[in-house]
Amino acid sequence: MQRRAAAIYVAFFIVLGAASYSVIATATAPTVEFDNPDHRLSQGDQFSVDDRQYTVSTISAETSGGGGGHGGGGASVTRSGELSWTNDTARYTQTWEHNATVTYQNETYRVLVEDADDPASFRLIEEINRTAILQEDAAVEDETVTVNGTEYVVRQDGDGRTLTPASEYFPTPASTNYAEGDSLQFQGNTTTVADVTGEGATLAWTAPQTNTVSVGNEANVTVNGQQYFAYFPDNSTLVLESDYGVYQQQTNEIDTYHDHVNGLWGVSIVSFSAAIMLLGMAYMPSRY
Repeated sequence: MQRRAAAIYVAFFIVLGAASYSVIATATAPTVEFDNPDHRLSQGDQFSVDDRQYTVSTISAETSGGGGGHGGGGASVTRSGELSWTNDTARYTQTWEHNATVTYQNETYRVLVEDADDPASFRLIEEINRTAILQEDAAVEDETVTVNGTEYVVRQDGDGRTLTPASEYFPTPASTNYAEGDSLQFQGNTTTVADVTGEGATLAWTAPQTNTVSVGNEANVTVNGQQYFAYFPDNSTLVLESDYGVYQQQTNEIDTYHDHVNGLWGVSIVSFSAAIMLLGMAYMPSRY
């Protein structure tokens, strides 16, 4: 009678454990899906937010060992991306310091700010490469000499030498004055003298500038003032969704599913363990 009762309970626990396991085996785990997101994009795609056009510059994925993540298993994949947009009228500035040399129109010039309490102009004076000029002229020596405070170029004249004043031999440096508000061509752009101080002159111009926005997986990103939730469903797709509640609802469902699966595993384990324990107890030898 004892063994018959045990067999009934064993059968009950086996059926209960098998039923729990069958539910686990046949259940389909929910995943995060966006049926109609604001933007579904691949690398190279373009989209606009309030008249500003963006390009998906990159989408990358790095795989590492371990697991985790909603809808993930095995290895962990870290996905990210980058958006880019061009500001066609970005403002650039550059300061030419007083008494410094600068390269302008492929020539070297020295910057000299006017000597005044509140300067408003500066001069560009061409830097003459005297050493190169002397070396290129085979009729003169490579170095000048100074006689009674005057600098001369030494020219070979048969067995003798002729001294030519350096001021007469070398070309007169080109010189140009610029005042605040003047325009000049610099690095291919129409540039304005924005400000002149005793320290130097500030140039300003407008030109295109590429800006980037980094995008992380399952993270918020601001695009031209609009906040989106970014999600990478795979290694080549970026989803931007302005309604975070859509994602939150699905992740809650995923968490609930895993809680239920863990509970069913517990039922199966406890049921099979109880069945084994009852069988063992039922067939233990009796003591009289």
